[in-house]
Amino acid sequence: MLHMIGHAIFGLIIGLLARMVMPGHHMGLILTMILGLVGAWVGGLIGRALGLYREGHPAGYFMAFVGACIVLFVANRVL
Repeated sequence: MLHMIGHAIFGLIIGLLARMVMPGHHMGLILTMILGLVGAWVGGLIGRALGLYREGHPAGYFMAFVGACIVLFVANRVL
């Protein structure tokens, strides 16, 4: 249970940081949290592809932030 709460808080912090850097996206706290979690997933994929992380290791704060910015950029272009 605490593990899931930690992930939610991590996602919210990363999502808020990404929205600060790339303003113009109006979303609530839940979508911001989901943005951060998806960003961490994307950042982990990129980090593993670049050899920064071993398989099964989660993304760090920076790569999660980069991933969230990429998700926002793509969403801005698609939507």
